[in-house]
Amino acid sequence: MSHMDQPQDKYNFVRIICLILGLGTLLPWNFFITAIPYFQSRLHTHPPHGNSSMKVNGSDPGSQHEAMRDDYNFNNWMTLLAQLPLLLCTLLNSFIYQCIAEKIRIAGSMLVILGLFIFTAVLVKVDLSPQSFFNLTMATIWFINAFCAILQGSLFGLLTLFPQQYSSMFLSGQGMAGTFAALAMILSMSSGADQETIALCYFITPCLGTCISIICYLVLPRLAFSQYYLSKSNTNTAKSYELETKTELLHQGEENGEAGQKKAVLLLKEAEAGVGEEKHAVSICTILRKIWVMALTIVLTFGVTLSVFPAITAKVSTNLSDNEKWDTFFTPVCCFLVFNIMDWIGRSITSKTLWPGPDCKYIPLMAASRCIFIPLFMFCNIYDRYYLTSFFQNDAWFIIFMILFSLTNGYFVSLPMCLAPKKVLPHESETTGALMTFFLALGLSLGAALSFAFKELL
Repeated sequence: MSHMDQPQDKYNFVRIICLILGLGTLLPWNFFITAIPYFQSRLHTHPPHGNSSMKVNGSDPGSQHEAMRDDYNFNNWMTLLAQLPLLLCTLLNSFIYQCIAEKIRIAGSMLVILGLFIFTAVLVKVDLSPQSFFNLTMATIWFINAFCAILQGSLFGLLTLFPQQYSSMFLSGQGMAGTFAALAMILSMSSGADQETIALCYFITPCLGTCISIICYLVLPRLAFSQYYLSKSNTNTAKSYELETKTELLHQGEENGEAGQKKAVLLLKEAEAGVGEEKHAVSICTILRKIWVMALTIVLTFGVTLSVFPAITAKVSTNLSDNEKWDTFFTPVCCFLVFNIMDWIGRSITSKTLWPGPDCKYIPLMAASRCIFIPLFMFCNIYDRYYLTSFFQNDAWFIIFMILFSLTNGYFVSLPMCLAPKKVLPHESETTGALMTFFLALGLSLGAALSFAFKELL
């Protein structure tokens, strides 16, 4: 059921913009983790800075051991210092989003992220000691992810005002960010340019991507389709739309059986009762009681993922060390590119199906079953280990594990983010989006903290 005067999304412009905005929110994180070889080369104390390389592994076992040394524990600190501000600022955003204008939160965050990326690109040309470079890089990671948290929570809250498929496009864009970063790394390494030029071009790329995201955000509210949905939060259209949405849920409830129909009828009655109200009160505790299953699912999903990716997975090496070209591209391709392509596919599946549905209580158990990937990756071909041994030395095992690991990650990240708004009333959607982003950040932070422990067990 829809209004007769509802505008159409001409040429799918709004869909494309949602995709680009999702891409822009995760570009910083993905460009930093994919550039781990560059950062490790800058932090490696033995060779001079001029010999730094984007490649992870050497062509012989001796150089391979040296290149894979992580004197500063960079992978773990980068992951942790990226997720802690994400957690803190997402929590802050859940409470202050009503106090600070949405345009200031979103456009301001994008501008700060752009400035920090420019600073990172400039650092490529600055000769610094490893300790100074480490400190500046960690500070940049902290602040860039703090503003990414505000940006991501604000954008997802904004897009919950649109139909569900637009939130799915936003999440698909986030999944594409990693693929974009991995391809940028591989193309840079294949260019044949000197390593400093490769790194400079690599970090200029997200600057351009962020500029495009800013333009897309400024265009979004000027489109008739967007204006129709964005205006519902403060006009009488909001009240009629709420009733219309619940009527749609009634039809969906009929398809989902008697339990779904009863729930839809209750929601419909609640919507009818609130049509005449001027303003709806939003209770965070009430929303949490409705979405706790989805919140727990996303915490478990990212907790498992960040505990091994990239701190453990980036340390896995090919067993074909005599093949120099494959040795060079193994980590960018098999770790980062495969992960991000399959993660994007997993996120995109939710645009076709949302199985097992918003009322299923067992989704967290399905997400928790991914813990099996932790020992699987720890027993892969990792040279820099002291306690465990390598059971899965063939490259094929690592690729198979990575495909399943990333596919399930994408699906169980996107599924609760899409289902959570379906469990609340329309006027609670924006707060729900901000809260789900907070739990997303909580899962990332827990996983980052666990990565230290798992690395010590190797």
